[in-house]
Amino acid sequence: MIERVGRAHSDEWGLGRADTWNLDQTTGLIRWSFPDKTAEARAQVLGTHNPSAGTWLWGWANEGLLPNMRQDAERVRAWAEANGHESLTRTKLDATDDTAATLAAIAFRVLEATGFYRAPAGAANVFLTFGQVTITTSDGNSSVFTITART
Repeated sequence: MIERVGRAHSDEWGLGRADTWNLDQTTGLIRWSFPDKTAEARAQVLGTHNPSAGTWLWGWANEGLLPNMRQDAERVRAWAEANGHESLTRTKLDATDDTAATLAAIAFRVLEATGFYRAPAGAANVFLTFGQVTITTSDGNSSVFTITART
């Protein structure tokens, strides 16, 4: 499902091909910059994966995140607690790349998210959900891309 949604975003506005990305915790907005446009959306941090340490840290446990950036991760934790999935309620987990991808996929499904981004951030990867995307071209024209139906 993440791949299908990712492909739709990639085909429509270029997710995965931006020159740079930036997450503003104060506003809760992620911005991808391209030579001819920007794309911007409200975002949430699910968690971070440090491949060299082999660990996953849930967003709700990351004290470096502002509370407004942890809401989706907190919803996943609440779901896991309510449904008896103790392993999803642990602050930090041992995690390979595949484990991190699986945790993100579970969260994506639980949240019924419509956007997902695995953002490179130094030695770690930040796993994010995002919503409606506003694309603004260099000439100032704007359009909105929203995924409304998922299966």
